[in-house]
Amino acid sequence: MAEEVAKMAEAAAELLERAARRDPALEELRALRVALQAVPLAALRSRLGEHHLRALFGLLAVNDREQVSACVSILERLLQALDPLYMIQNLREELQKGLFHPDDSVKILTMSQVGRIVEDSAAVPEILHSPELLQQIIKCIGGAKIAVAKEAIKSLSRIAQSQEGLEALFGSSLLGDLRRVMATSDVVRYRVYELIVEISSVSAESLNYCANSGLIPELIGELTGEDVLVRATCIEMLTSLAHSPQGRQYLAQQGVIDRISNIILGAESDPFSSFYLPGFVKFFGNLAVVDSPQQICERYPVFMEKVFEMAESQDPTMIGVAVDTLGILGSNVEGKQVLQKTRSRFQNLLSKIGHQAKNAPTELRLRCLDAISSLLYLPPEQQTEDLLRMTESWFTSLSSQPLELFRSISTQPFPDLHCGALRVFTAIANQPWAQKLMLSSPGFVEYIVDRSVEPDKASKDAKYELVEVQLALPAKKCCP
Repeated sequence: MAEEVAKMAEAAAELLERAARRDPALEELRALRVALQAVPLAALRSRLGEHHLRALFGLLAVNDREQVSACVSILERLLQALDPLYMIQNLREELQKGLFHPDDSVKILTMSQVGRIVEDSAAVPEILHSPELLQQIIKCIGGAKIAVAKEAIKSLSRIAQSQEGLEALFGSSLLGDLRRVMATSDVVRYRVYELIVEISSVSAESLNYCANSGLIPELIGELTGEDVLVRATCIEMLTSLAHSPQGRQYLAQQGVIDRISNIILGAESDPFSSFYLPGFVKFFGNLAVVDSPQQICERYPVFMEKVFEMAESQDPTMIGVAVDTLGILGSNVEGKQVLQKTRSRFQNLLSKIGHQAKNAPTELRLRCLDAISSLLYLPPEQQTEDLLRMTESWFTSLSSQPLELFRSISTQPFPDLHCGALRVFTAIANQPWAQKLMLSSPGFVEYIVDRSVEPDKASKDAKYELVEVQLALPAKKCCP
């Protein structure tokens, strides 16, 4: 076997040498591409020289799509055999030219290698001393190909994880390059904001660099812009920023959370509020979960009021957002207690959610089922008498015959709905009142232990998880 590998490696090395010495025909490049796929990377390393790689990069400088495609495939294979530090030290110019290349496949190849370099702690200092290369990576954020832009954002975010990287991006002319690329379009501007939010999530120091650059204040300023679609995108970014403790603290200190609350308050007089209001409500829903549901709901009562209004409306889009938010809010005990304090209003709302789970379009039915599962689930260590009474009363508020409601959904021939209903059963299966209800329902236990009727693996797994909870079986996934 080793001898055979050595022969294949030798044959590939000969083809590689030929390609490096002169302009190879397309057939030779294709033969080299096939030969390299058959040779292990370890066998390639000892036969691979810098002149081979320079020659192949040089072959990309033609207006021949087939040749470029063949060379990209060959370089993808060969560059995997190289150490990232070696690559940035010896192929810096080639990488930079690759990012300039008009063919997107070459840009993606080059960005993927930049991605490898920035993940290597020994290679990162080298790239920080390559301002031209960093400048070109920034320009890639404005590219037409989203895959290239995403790789550029990912690489720059990784570079900014060190003090030196933050200084390079925000303490030099590169900040000007970021601003210039932002001016390309609304879409590209928000790609840069996405990068800034990612960097800010790393640490308080990172956030300070981003804030002092003026970019986060500019993002916040777009909350009150004239373009409602830009507002909607802006609140998504701020929701991501609020996922980190330093992000939440910054938004609170800058009065942004109060501003968002006031925008919700004034939304009734804005005929275009339906474009951005769902995102503003989601912002508070996510904030409540990562912070304190009780504190957020008490400090910003407009949030809860708007969620109920949306849930009680006839607009499927608004109902969906409200249901999602209630599911997020009620995913922990403190959030459940906040909802319980609204008493009959929430009980009535549960009846509507149960109705939607049965009768709404499929996507909304699924969202209702997911929210119901989240609202009803109680971890064993939190199953006090009061909380068990609460979840039981919520369950009975969903329908006049809630067990039959979900059982009928679980027997429908739509895998997503089927699994969604099974997850509702799984959420309550370890609660005494639910176990009693299930055991007293004719044929229910026989139904949940019979996996032979399940049409696919996802359904079988969902059924097994239900049985595992109820019968305390050892954890084990089923086979297809």
